[in-house]
Amino acid sequence: LRKNVEDFTGPRERSDLGFVTFDITADILNRKNGLQTFWNKNTLIIFDWNVKQLFLYLSAEYSTKNNALNQVVLWDKIMLRGDNPRLSLKDMKSKYFFFDDGNGLKGNRNITLTLSWNVVPNAGILPLVTGSGHVSVPFPDTYETTKSY
Repeated sequence: LRKNVEDFTGPRERSDLGFVTFDITADILNRKNGLQTFWNKNTLIIFDWNVKQLFLYLSAEYSTKNNALNQVVLWDKIMLRGDNPRLSLKDMKSKYFFFDDGNGLKGNRNITLTLSWNVVPNAGILPLVTGSGHVSVPFPDTYETTKSY
């Protein structure tokens, strides 16, 4: 769903506002070389002694006439040690506004959604991990209009 709305944060131009509903099915422990488990001694464990929590986020990347690269965070979640690392979320709504600084969402055929996460350690560096999968979704060519009563 996409609307063209007044953007009061900048110049008095209309901008695209996207509303995204999505499903996420992900296994944070799953690696390309096989399924990681807490009991497998031959692979790394994501929640080892130095991992306090994971900061997961879903981002959208797309290009427009004005900008070669646009990146917007749509949703996030903190996963604590002991939480189930297998996500199965249905009919989730964007947690944050999906604003474009113009009309770059209308008819855009290549908006890529990617799930990434930061490993928050007890001590040391803060590594960024990007999931191995992503999905590209087209946005419609028309705006959704709301009825005024």
